[in-house]
Amino acid sequence: MTEKTQEEKEPRKVLDSHIKALVVDSSSAMYKTVRYPVGEYFGPVDLGLYHSTVYNSLNIGTGLMAGSIFPGSNRLIFTGFSPTWTGFYISSMGGAGLVFDNLGIDMLSISGKAPEPSILILNRVHGEEIQIRVEPCDIKTIWKEGRMGVYSLMDYVAEQYRDEYLDEFRILATGPAAASTDCAGIVSVPVRKGELTYVDTWAGRGGFGSKMVQEHGIVAVIYGGTFLDVDFRDRSVADKWFEDRYQKKLAAKDLESTTKYRFDPKVDTGGTFGVNFATMGGRVMAFNYDTMHWSEDERLELHDTFIKKHYLKQFNEETIKKKQNWTCGEPCVAVCKKMNNEFKKDYEPYQTMGPLIGVFDQRAAEIINHHADTLGFDAISIGGVLAWLMDLLYKGLITKEELGVTQFPIFRREGFSVETDSMHNARLGIEILDAIVERKGILDFSQGARRWGRKLARHRGRAVLDAFLYTSFGRRGYMVPNQYWTPGVLSPMPIMGKYYMYYGNDFVHPRELGHLNAERFQQELILDNTGICRFHRNWAEEMMPEVIGELWGNEIKEKFIKSLSQIAYNINSRNNSSLWESYKNVELIETFLIRKHEVEGNNHPDLLGWIDYFKRDRRTAAIDYWYEVHKGIGEALNEF
Repeated sequence: MTEKTQEEKEPRKVLDSHIKALVVDSSSAMYKTVRYPVGEYFGPVDLGLYHSTVYNSLNIGTGLMAGSIFPGSNRLIFTGFSPTWTGFYISSMGGAGLVFDNLGIDMLSISGKAPEPSILILNRVHGEEIQIRVEPCDIKTIWKEGRMGVYSLMDYVAEQYRDEYLDEFRILATGPAAASTDCAGIVSVPVRKGELTYVDTWAGRGGFGSKMVQEHGIVAVIYGGTFLDVDFRDRSVADKWFEDRYQKKLAAKDLESTTKYRFDPKVDTGGTFGVNFATMGGRVMAFNYDTMHWSEDERLELHDTFIKKHYLKQFNEETIKKKQNWTCGEPCVAVCKKMNNEFKKDYEPYQTMGPLIGVFDQRAAEIINHHADTLGFDAISIGGVLAWLMDLLYKGLITKEELGVTQFPIFRREGFSVETDSMHNARLGIEILDAIVERKGILDFSQGARRWGRKLARHRGRAVLDAFLYTSFGRRGYMVPNQYWTPGVLSPMPIMGKYYMYYGNDFVHPRELGHLNAERFQQELILDNTGICRFHRNWAEEMMPEVIGELWGNEIKEKFIKSLSQIAYNINSRNNSSLWESYKNVELIETFLIRKHEVEGNNHPDLLGWIDYFKRDRRTAAIDYWYEVHKGIGEALNEF
């Protein structure tokens, strides 16, 4: 920012100075509204942490910039104690905050539990008090009708309640997985002219769908209103701020920052699916991570033959060239929702329920991803679990009858038919998904896959658990990691499975990795606590503190900056990360280090030292590596 006159330094009195939270007891539909000064709290993360502690609630909210001119500012942020992770967790959903802003509140906290499965209806008409109802429904029947699962529930809710809304409405829905597992997400779709679209947006990670159903008895939420908030919409002022820093107007900077998610001419594709699959090369992960033990030539051949020349080629021809691009529901140049008709293509779900389970064909990947979505699963978590179960089945560590399925996976590269065998594995995956929801055989994931695996390993031996790649938290919590072959995704951070850690491909000493994790954590908090989509992070992380200063004054800006370390410290004070339990975690770390040296030619003394340590005493090296990362995190997130 350039130097300003005293008059220009005064905050612009255009936005509310309070954060308004609506606390609803779903057991009785009783509610109260609580107001918090901006400066005491700043958004859905820090206030969500407070409400989670006080009410054990599921918190759903927007940031200070919701409804403003800034692109990506209408993220809907979900917080609470996660059934999957078991600690405090943060998940987010694109675009759904735009309609939420019409309620005239900043956060909804759902507490208590409805006596039977119910729908929460929120509406606000012409500035009147919010209308709140909790109405029971026959959810088991609804989930089995029409389009099935989450889609039939959204159809039902829209049909029942859309006429009550004078303006836009939006629905949050869950599926059958929310009733029987710990890792179900919450889905929503943009509504255009009163009709539901196909563009799924998910708060998947953390299992908040399971929390909403099992702890609060709410299977769906519909909301909307006509409340007119005072939002920042002065484009000329915003352009000046951006020109001062970047010598570009807001729109131009945002267009530049979102290149990857729209179309990157450097790799001739776009979106997370296109760019990640185009550039991974020898870092490809397939067949439950077995590829980390292959030679580099074998991995490159797999990537070239199965992915670049088929899986990615299909995506480019069907989605990129046909420009099947949509947004999450708010105006945005990123158009990151890459579609093929009703199927949305994101990297991580199409990786875990793609190459990781032996699927390299779009038709096969579409049917299993859609089935997982229909059931309401967090796609990344359940994809990692599927890869594990299919690996156990392939290795004979578990039987078809015990899984309640009829066939074995094809988990070998020799003679693999990219279309036929991919479809075979996808159909087996669908069988397993149904078996998990219906608790067939010995499957019972009500307490999570990690706890189930530990119990099974006591009788079958460590090999069962050693085939599962996950980070662990406390006695029961776990998370399938982000799909990158890098140590950062297995860090002992207080929140894992999101991007609250450093996931770069370079080698850094584990102690330094801890520092980088902590830095990334605080940067991500800027985004989530202001409700900004991380796809706009290349400007938002720098600009949001400045914008807050311009709109609320320098004192509030300084409090916001200070709050980032305080929030990170508060969340990390609850860090109950556990040492790696699975040998596959150790293998991922060790093979990463070896590849950095042997393939990429990195001869840094620290790298060579760790490689030698793992060769001499793998178990002790893994423990020391984990603790070095943990030390770095603790050092960086210490409040003093």
